[in-house]
Amino acid sequence: MVELKVRKFGNSLGVVLPKEVINRLHTGDGEPLFLIEASDGGYRLTPYDPGFEKKMAKADEIINRYRNTLHVLAK
Repeated sequence: MVELKVRKFGNSLGVVLPKEVINRLHTGDGEPLFLIEASDGGYRLTPYDPGFEKKMAKADEIINRYRNTLHVLAK
């Protein structure tokens, strides 16, 4: 567990992530992070866009369903 302190940044509040957390999240300066509310009432910080992940899953489903059609169209 990593303890973070909430600090004032101008008119906003924020936290500073330690370098080891940044490395583990595979992110860096200016990269987006997503704070997702979990079903248990907690939160999860992730570099992965859940909306994009859903869209990619749908795209995979379509590609698998129409594999032969897409193969013909690619010629």
